[in-house]
Amino acid sequence: MKKIDFFEKLANKIKLKIKNFWPQLKAYFKRLIFPLYLFPIKIITYTAYYLIKFVLKFIWAFVSLVFETIIFPFRSLKNFLKSIFISIIFIYLALNLFVVADYLVKEYGPDKKILCGFLNTKSYEGNIVRIVGGYSEGSGFFIEPNKVLTNFHVIDGEPSPKIIFPDGHFETPVKMVGDKIADIAILETPREHKKMVMPLNDNLAIHPEETVIAYGYPLGTEIKGTATKLKGKVKDIKKVRGNPAPYIQTDINLVEGMSGGPLINLCGEIYGINTMGISGISLFIVASHAKGLIPNFTHKDITKVKLDPSASPEEAVKAFYTHLKTRNMEEGFKLLSKEYLKKTNFEEWASRFSEVLDVDIVLTKPDEKKKDTVFIKFITKVWKDEEVSYHYYEGAWQTILEDGVYKMLKSNIKEIPLPEW
Repeated sequence: MKKIDFFEKLANKIKLKIKNFWPQLKAYFKRLIFPLYLFPIKIITYTAYYLIKFVLKFIWAFVSLVFETIIFPFRSLKNFLKSIFISIIFIYLALNLFVVADYLVKEYGPDKKILCGFLNTKSYEGNIVRIVGGYSEGSGFFIEPNKVLTNFHVIDGEPSPKIIFPDGHFETPVKMVGDKIADIAILETPREHKKMVMPLNDNLAIHPEETVIAYGYPLGTEIKGTATKLKGKVKDIKKVRGNPAPYIQTDINLVEGMSGGPLINLCGEIYGINTMGISGISLFIVASHAKGLIPNFTHKDITKVKLDPSASPEEAVKAFYTHLKTRNMEEGFKLLSKEYLKKTNFEEWASRFSEVLDVDIVLTKPDEKKKDTVFIKFITKVWKDEEVSYHYYEGAWQTILEDGVYKMLKSNIKEIPLPEW
């Protein structure tokens, strides 16, 4: 019965408070607003009064709680045993919370990066491009709408690498600059791709054991599909002798073809650039350092090709296929003779090479009997249905001198099976 009386009294007390609430609130606002000429003063004094009252009540309640907590164990043996049990539970939960917090910091990094591990669900495979040349292949990503960053060693010795996009189409850079020692290059595209931009950041804090993800195309064009992502942990920041750029060391096992791709944290911020991997240890150029170097990049280390189709029939044939290699189709079309142009136009002729990524001239040799004829052997790298195939050709071109330049007149070029050369 006592318990019932207690709950009844509590219920009646709550009902009374609810019943009196609105009249009290109405009376409060009446005192506050009237007379109107005192309202500005009252709004200040009432605010200060209730704020001080709240603070004092809060302090008193806090002190009372602390006091009751201290004396609670000493009121009886039962309370003392209860306190020991509660303390053990509290310490256990606190230690578990510390372990969880330590794991989260190691797994995701400090501060906001912990939340990124749960909230950032974006995938970046669609932002990564292939960089394909005649001699090497790698990966890259846009740091500006028309600028792709990659490693210099990916395009070293290659006058005209191709940028292959995730949707399968490819573009030829209109300009290339870089730093061979720092191993970074920038390829400028003819069109802008704003949605693919992954900007470099300034001086991000990189923590040991933080989770990072590397994106790229392992084995280049040998594997179909979108970019691969590999997850690992930051191990250290390293310096390599003779290289101005510091490196991030991770336990990610980078594979050939991933060079030039981005290393990001769980928030999607770029930490580094995939550069080299040896036996499970991979190095990535620190992105913020690379950003500082880019404004000083030049084209002095970029491979350049000198062409002179007016020098000889052989040089004209070399120039013709070099223009195909560099996708400079307008200049290649200019090397077709008037007679040859009677049976084609630019659109039809250029469409024949729409899937050609690269042309590698193996041999050119003038015909000893016919001075206007040149023998040639070459290999084309073709990109079709997200796969690369190689085609081998040999034959001869007959040239003709027009307007001081040797031009292509007649061809006898045939595709052949895999040759010994």
